[in-house]
Amino acid sequence: MAPVLPDGPLIDEAAGRLVRPYTLSEGRTRATSPFTLVTMVRATGAPTQGAFGLEHARVLELCARPVSVAEVAARMQVPAAVAKVLLSDLAEGGAVVAGDAPPQPPGRPARPDRDLLEAVRDGLLKRL
Repeated sequence: MAPVLPDGPLIDEAAGRLVRPYTLSEGRTRATSPFTLVTMVRATGAPTQGAFGLEHARVLELCARPVSVAEVAARMQVPAAVAKVLLSDLAEGGAVVAGDAPPQPPGRPARPDRDLLEAVRDGLLKRL
């Protein structure tokens, strides 16, 4: 009999993972959202639109703070393609948002201040 790991996949030492990764994504191999391995994703906290399974709930838990797609895949112990499909489902349902960087806090400029960057550059050049 295969052991059930708490918060982990069902594993049989001889057979490996008993639930094949493609079953988690219902056989889909392509994400509908343009995720890369370094894309940062986070849960929105909004009610989800659509029916999601247990794996989607696990992904949402991981996305409580900004996290990369690669980290989601690693923690879920699934191929990146499967993680991307699950994240795409959640993004389409409004449960997660994606971007290449964590969101900026309110009241903070989206781009660094040019004067500050030039002052840092000038200070570094003086030290060389």
